[in-house]
Amino acid sequence: MDRIDRISRSGFGVYTGRKRNSLTPKSSLFPCPGCQRDIDLGERGINGLFRNFTLETIVERYRQAARAAIAIMCDFCKPPPQESTKSCMDCSASYCNECFKIHHPWGTVKAQHEYVGPTTNFRPKILMCPEHEMERVNMYCEICRRPVCHLCKLGGCHANHRVTTMSTAYKTLKEKLSKDIEYLISKESQVKGHITQLDFLLKETECNSEKAKEEALHSFEKLSHVLEEKKSAALRAIEVSKNLRLEKLQTQAEEYQGLLENNGLVGYAQEVLKETDPSCFVQTAKQLHVRIQKATESLKSFRPAAETTFEDFVVDIAKQEEILGDLSFHSNGLEIPEINKEQSRMYSKALISWECPGKTDSADVYVLEYHKLNGEEESATWQEMEVCSKSKVISDLDDDSSYAFRVRGYKGSICSPWSREVILRTPPAPVFSFLFDDKCGYNSEHLLLNPRRTTVESRAGFPLLLGSERMQVGCYTTLDYIIGDTGIAKGKHFWAFRVEAFSYLVKVGVVSSNKIQKLFHNTHDVTSPRYEQDSGHDSGSEDAFFDSLQPFTLVTLGMKKFFIPTTPAAPKDPASRILPLPPCLGICLDCDKGKVGFYDADCMECLYECEMDCSGIMYPAFALMGSAAIHLEEAVTAKYGEYHDDI
Repeated sequence: MDRIDRISRSGFGVYTGRKRNSLTPKSSLFPCPGCQRDIDLGERGINGLFRNFTLETIVERYRQAARAAIAIMCDFCKPPPQESTKSCMDCSASYCNECFKIHHPWGTVKAQHEYVGPTTNFRPKILMCPEHEMERVNMYCEICRRPVCHLCKLGGCHANHRVTTMSTAYKTLKEKLSKDIEYLISKESQVKGHITQLDFLLKETECNSEKAKEEALHSFEKLSHVLEEKKSAALRAIEVSKNLRLEKLQTQAEEYQGLLENNGLVGYAQEVLKETDPSCFVQTAKQLHVRIQKATESLKSFRPAAETTFEDFVVDIAKQEEILGDLSFHSNGLEIPEINKEQSRMYSKALISWECPGKTDSADVYVLEYHKLNGEEESATWQEMEVCSKSKVISDLDDDSSYAFRVRGYKGSICSPWSREVILRTPPAPVFSFLFDDKCGYNSEHLLLNPRRTTVESRAGFPLLLGSERMQVGCYTTLDYIIGDTGIAKGKHFWAFRVEAFSYLVKVGVVSSNKIQKLFHNTHDVTSPRYEQDSGHDSGSEDAFFDSLQPFTLVTLGMKKFFIPTTPAAPKDPASRILPLPPCLGICLDCDKGKVGFYDADCMECLYECEMDCSGIMYPAFALMGSAAIHLEEAVTAKYGEYHDDI
């Protein structure tokens, strides 16, 4: 408590936060032990916080017990001072009985002062509002769970919060705290049992750690023994080879030494030349001449009898060194990462994100492995990459293929077990990138584009109300169309988008370049004339007539539903043609085969496919009515993972 007093008087917090600029006041951050958040103390420092009177009382109680042998002397006695018996909170002084009567005479104002037992803590026990320094707290905010004053409720940040009186909050919280304490006291035997179990686990942990050390030591001793044997064998082989080579080179050196004058072979030949007897000379010179010829040939093509290098005995340990470097230890203490399928994406590239269930023993680095699923290759090789963050962008994946992913964490030489494998499927074709076209047929009165032209929203506002006011019979409200700014002439392409859940009516598909004008001038694209009061058309024939007017292939979305178009092959039951709207929808256009398919882009499942004429240049097409919004799916780039982690 003395330390808190010193900090309060000094006007700064426990540690200083980073400086914003030279003109802003000094910022102090204080780690709150209750909510575990850093609180900015501001210019007032610790004075801007609530005093914890309960904690002060508990500390003072223990201080008095510790000072039981040390008496607090009277501040007004003549020397020698007497031991004080009480302290006045208003006078901030301690008195003996006689001095207290003298300075607090009966019938005066001082007689009404508050006094307690001998103490040195004279801070007033009044809880003031940290926002309004002159106001006492008299209410309790049930939303923020903190005391507030009446000014905080009238015009402060608690104006719209539910508050209660301090007495009611006191009663309620005291009852709750009493019940919780009674519950803990009643479970004393259970707590003791848990303590006993934890003591046993502590001892068992110590014992098991020693066993683990012994096993690890034994494993490394086995490796060391194998290395020692290999080392001895290599050294022996080198020694034997050295002796053999030295012997050969020594013999060769002696032979060449004999070629010198008056030495060896040359000296012997010189002596033979001195022989005058022809028969004796011929008998000896014939064999000697052969030896001389061999020596002469050896001089012409000199070659050492042995190599001096020992390259054949170099130990290649690169592979073994890599294996030993990857030697790791599985630990149950390291959190097993889990791949988050909701945050992972398979689009232009694969973005794989993962997270750890807890915050303890987080890994320093992660290893992500993946392989393509193929029925013919059951034992596929995992491709590995090291990642320092919790996401990774992977490129060069095959289209229309399924891949399995798994990840594990490393902390030093300790690694976690592999995560559960997650299977994701790539789009059925290369991703086609485009933006909404803000020129061709774009109705700026009804549609609103964002600056990047990746989001379009229909304005179901005043213009629509004016149009509806002029309608007397039937319903001829038109859809508002918008197309992509890039066309497709050939090949197979895929794009994805998201439709907001609040969207009332949205149509998506593709349109040919030779039908764009018909698209933007078609007035019967929402409802047929059978809805007019005087229309006598048959419902079934009307559907056939309505479908024949459509200038492009599309499907209808809205109210969180996906509606399969009416075709001869479609189910007759309308309910069976209604599917839940996927969070992300994809369209695959195959110009070569003349087909268009609509996919659930999260799992790449085809929901509906049909044939169409792709003779012209094809454009992505969208239509909106009422309150609706469409967001084009952004391509995954190499920096997308970093941006995703920052979010």
